[in-house]
Amino acid sequence: MQITRGYRTELDLNNKQITACKQHVGAARYAYNWGLKRKQEVYQEKGRSISAMELHRELNALKQTELSWMYEVSKCAPQEALRDLDAAFEHFFRRCQLKKEGKWRGKTGYPKFKSKKKGSGSFRLTGSIAVFDDAVQLPRLGRVRLKERGYLPTSGVRILSATVSEQAGRWFVSLQVREDVAAPLPACGEPLGIDLGIKALAVCSDGREPIANPKALRSHLKKLRRAGRRLSRCKKGSKNREKARKQLARQHYRIANIRRDALHQATSSITAKTKPDVLRPRTVVLEDLHVAGMVKNRKLARAISDVGMGEFRRQMEYKTIWNGATLLIADRFYPSTKRCSRCGNVKAEMPLKERVYVCELPACQLVLDRDFNAALNLAALAR
Repeated sequence: MQITRGYRTELDLNNKQITACKQHVGAARYAYNWGLKRKQEVYQEKGRSISAMELHRELNALKQTELSWMYEVSKCAPQEALRDLDAAFEHFFRRCQLKKEGKWRGKTGYPKFKSKKKGSGSFRLTGSIAVFDDAVQLPRLGRVRLKERGYLPTSGVRILSATVSEQAGRWFVSLQVREDVAAPLPACGEPLGIDLGIKALAVCSDGREPIANPKALRSHLKKLRRAGRRLSRCKKGSKNREKARKQLARQHYRIANIRRDALHQATSSITAKTKPDVLRPRTVVLEDLHVAGMVKNRKLARAISDVGMGEFRRQMEYKTIWNGATLLIADRFYPSTKRCSRCGNVKAEMPLKERVYVCELPACQLVLDRDFNAALNLAALAR
């Protein structure tokens, strides 16, 4: 079968290449902000929108006069930024329509102007892109070295685009490729129910040890607060403030990496690609959690956000397909926690402080860990 996936790895740039990347990022950000302003002006004057192609023609005309500095960067950077602007408006209008139908709650996300304060940003390149074992050839940037060798595919794939981004002072390249892979053999193991939580990242119905939650933010909160205080005390525009800003960014980057690594290891162990077909679950069942509503609890908001439940579900959606399994999403109001996994009795209330499920029926009297009981109920849905 044919799949589209991304490969992301860190670049090893010299000072000249870093300067060139910053120029491309600045050109992409300028084009996005300029295009947003032009869209607003055209709508106010003519009552219609202007497409990315029309904006690109106007931008090419300005390059010959006041924007001659854009000839120093690849034409793909501003062109792809204008396409991203079009996509942002499409998503905005889609959410507006859903809100009229009562299917969307919250903000609709009108596109905003991009700022340097939130980091350098990124830019996307298309066209002639070549990959080597230790380097990647990008339009206008030339051949740039990679810190990790042998990770990016050098043959047998079609490269669609390359996105260069900066995070905490490090530069990364993400290749979007289309490749042919062998169709996975269907998994034929027992269905698996997964209950996500805070104390443990995931509790599975097959009786394995609960997957630990690294609590990346909680374990680094002291250092994060110290770095934030140091930044707030520095004079704006000073070199010390820039050093403090980079140190705070590195702390956030480390926290995100710990959380991302834990989620990838957890989802990969559940789908069990390397195990025999009879040991891989044919169906994985998750709850349809309303995370946006859960974080409104001010006592648990930080802990819930530190888990990454939405990212866990996103990874399971594509990893189950790649490994020949099926992902089922239980109804949001299914009482997996209140329901007895043995007799099916549903409790009226089950507060968070009750960590052990005790069945109310005298004929059953099941005593079980609350999360494991919920995982068993989810697995029963697949059967």
